[in-house]
Amino acid sequence: MSYLEHFKFKEQPFRLTPDPEFLYWSKQHARAKAYMESTIWLADGFVVITGEIGSGKTTLLQSFLSELGDDVVYAVISQTQLSPSQFLQAVLTEFGFKPFNKRKVELLDMLNMFLIEQYSNDKKVLLIVDEAQNLSTKVLEEIRLLSGIETHKEKVLRIILAGQPELKETLDSPNLKQLVQRVRLRFHLGPLDKRETREYIAHRLSVAGRLEPGLFTEGAYDLIHRYTGGVPRLVNTLCDTALLCAFADSKSVVDEADLKAAVEELSWQEHEQSTGKFRELMQPVPVADTSHITRIEVRSKGKLLSEHLFGPGRIIVGRSPDNEIFIKSKFVSRHHAQLTFDETGCTIEDLNSTNGVYVAERRVKKYRLSHGDSVSLGIHDLVYFDLREEQKSKPEIGQAVSEHQA
Repeated sequence: MSYLEHFKFKEQPFRLTPDPEFLYWSKQHARAKAYMESTIWLADGFVVITGEIGSGKTTLLQSFLSELGDDVVYAVISQTQLSPSQFLQAVLTEFGFKPFNKRKVELLDMLNMFLIEQYSNDKKVLLIVDEAQNLSTKVLEEIRLLSGIETHKEKVLRIILAGQPELKETLDSPNLKQLVQRVRLRFHLGPLDKRETREYIAHRLSVAGRLEPGLFTEGAYDLIHRYTGGVPRLVNTLCDTALLCAFADSKSVVDEADLKAAVEELSWQEHEQSTGKFRELMQPVPVADTSHITRIEVRSKGKLLSEHLFGPGRIIVGRSPDNEIFIKSKFVSRHHAQLTFDETGCTIEDLNSTNGVYVAERRVKKYRLSHGDSVSLGIHDLVYFDLREEQKSKPEIGQAVSEHQA
């Protein structure tokens, strides 16, 4: 009897090759994909996704690419240890050109003409750079310049950079400040927690054809998370090895003994989550500051449903639970609108929603809100309050006392 037959699998559940069919949609992965999708909705879409080795970035990218429409032309660059000219050649090659023996100025002209041509044909052009942590500062500067190519109406190149945590550190360096200012959204894929790790394993077993529960014991799940830290690729490696150990002993259930045997075979130590490295990088909302400057009230028919406080940054509103503002309504799109908060106030932008965004009964695509403005999304209203304006309107304590005494 084979390994697959023994455990009632139709295919191997924990293989390491990326496969979108096996992708487990944790809240983090759903958010990262939503950010990727925003590059299609927004003409100046520029998104950075980082994650630990084995966190599922490549599988996530494949899932995203498999759902793109015919109106999107894309290039994926995975070999990133290139000079600026080599990088431009790689991009043009992906778009179907033979750009060799060309000077850099000719490469830029070819790419510029291609982008304008695609725009005139109502095509969206997307550049995805995987393993972007290996890009040199000069190539990152080249990407910044490419992100600025535009027609008289809008920018014509959408960009996704995906890479390991080193990319986050590189982008935070002072000499790349101009590039970071172009980035609309940044997100880091951290490890799965204990509950998500269990769900991840159950999901992969189900996709592989295992219908019966109870393949792993409770103690086995605890050991899996302890030794993998919730990193998907490590979970795959450990689970696969433990299954082989159980199979070798003709066991139908994987228990703690099998996990310990697998750990010993792999020569692993407990995963170092206690260093704080993962918690430090996991920022579900790409904010520059944690101090609250905005209050958003969600209302329906005049009734207050919820209240949210935000610092500077960007958040998404929609009916998908992974949004910062979750509105459960058939009139609200999955990712309906984006709110951007900064020192000067708040801007709302429609993310190609079905029912639109309305301010004062007028449908808007992008609108700069004023303190107290109400935005309609279907039967719900978002009321925007600038906390700094509210603070200004409050009298100083001394002033209030003197006026009372007068």
